[in-house]
Amino acid sequence: MTHSLHRRAGRRALAAAALAVLAAAPIPAVQAAGYPEHPVTVVVPYPPGGGADIFGRAIANALQPALKQTVLVENKPGAGGNIGMAYVARAKADGYTLGLGTIGTQTINQFLYSNMTFDPERDLVPIALVSTTPNVIAVSAKSPYRTVADVIQAARQSRDRKLTYASPGVGSSVHLTGAYFEAMAGVTMLHVPFKGTSASLPAVAGGQVDLLFDNLPGALAQIKDGNLVRGVAVTSAARDSSLPDLPTVAESGLPGFDVTAWFALYAPRGTPEPVVRQLIEAARSGLATSAIATNFATMGARPGTLFGADLAAFERQERAKWGGLIKDKGITAQ
Repeated sequence: MTHSLHRRAGRRALAAAALAVLAAAPIPAVQAAGYPEHPVTVVVPYPPGGGADIFGRAIANALQPALKQTVLVENKPGAGGNIGMAYVARAKADGYTLGLGTIGTQTINQFLYSNMTFDPERDLVPIALVSTTPNVIAVSAKSPYRTVADVIQAARQSRDRKLTYASPGVGSSVHLTGAYFEAMAGVTMLHVPFKGTSASLPAVAGGQVDLLFDNLPGALAQIKDGNLVRGVAVTSAARDSSLPDLPTVAESGLPGFDVTAWFALYAPRGTPEPVVRQLIEAARSGLATSAIATNFATMGARPGTLFGADLAAFERQERAKWGGLIKDKGITAQ
């Protein structure tokens, strides 16, 4: 009897010790029950071929290993990205429809458009900053303009016909980059919006439009090739390693000029918190790979390092910056 009591006491002590060890052990990340049970879709609110499309497909691929599910990409262009992101905002909040938002859709458009059908801060949940990249100014390979100074001089002398610049759409960061350039250089040019880089770049290469303003990844291959277009400058504060010989706008005569585009992943507001956390961790692990870093570097971009609440805080800073510029310059979507 005494031995039996000792054995039972020993088992209880071992059980208590085991529970203590389990309680002290780190709790693994909570997975949303059953999610994802079928393919997830990332909506890119711009046409194929441009920077947004490139990074939309990159994050779709990066999510797949952690989610253990296929992630598809669907392009829904129009209205400076508003159509696609409004679609995401109205989608069922179950984690199966995500959106690739941009500096334009998330922090610029609300100050340009009076008929926005969604509120980027209220209706979308920030998941991950996917990438940051400079914009670039380029011209036709046959253009006489080779430097920022050439462009500014031509803009000042073009009284009968304004110098024209192409962008992938009204309200994009590229459009605002052109407007910012006008303001800082003290010139007036004519903005010619296109439906994406696939349309704007050929127009510049063919000489129908004088200048191309674009996200660097969308035009990088053509600039490196040099047969159709020639780079003039990048818009970031420092030169980009993918085009080390291409100067910045700041060092080319406009000190302080610094514009960097960014792309980020969002879910509809109301998406269950466990699903949001799972998407954040999937994006975090995917973007941290050396393959992504190497791939992005070849395109003149860097992987994002902001997630969830940190991305939301960054957005608020960007809205203050661009909202102020748009108001000061009286820029509208029309």
